[in-house]
Amino acid sequence: MSRVGKHPIEIPAGVNVVLKDNVISAKGKNGEFSFKVCNDVNVEVADGKITFKPANDTKNARAMWGTSRAIVAKGIAGLDQLFVKKVNLVGVGYKASVQGNNLVLQLGYSHNITFPIASDLKIVCESPTTIAVSGADDQRVGETIREIQNFRAPEPYKGKGVIREGQYVYRKEGKKK
Repeated sequence: MSRVGKHPIEIPAGVNVVLKDNVISAKGKNGEFSFKVCNDVNVEVADGKITFKPANDTKNARAMWGTSRAIVAKGIAGLDQLFVKKVNLVGVGYKASVQGNNLVLQLGYSHNITFPIASDLKIVCESPTTIAVSGADDQRVGETIREIQNFRAPEPYKGKGVIREGQYVYRKEGKKK
């Protein structure tokens, strides 16, 4: 039995939720969200809460019950408050700056890397070595962080690279003489 699926989602003030043909649509101060719920899951919107129940007792229905609830909960939470994730640039000469709609990264290559900023996200350089990515969709924020991190992934010998806040970089011992 799903422990996630049985908890109802509280609809925050300022967020309007509409359920039509198993599609949940929500609007809030940070944008819009819509999600098509699987036919194996029943959804009800009443009294400022969204509840999910499996339509039948199949394995797929029980799996999609908790998954659907979790996706909708994250989507509605993003309409109320933005998700913010940060990365640190660790390395000599590693810097970042925002120029117009582009993030310009200096990561030790012979050229600067220009990363276009999506319209639904906001990227701020809090310092030359700290980047904060914020947006209403937690998955998009995480994908963007991963794309930035792919330009210079953390390496285990000196610990240099683009490192997510809170990420542990496993350090290896170098060669011995």
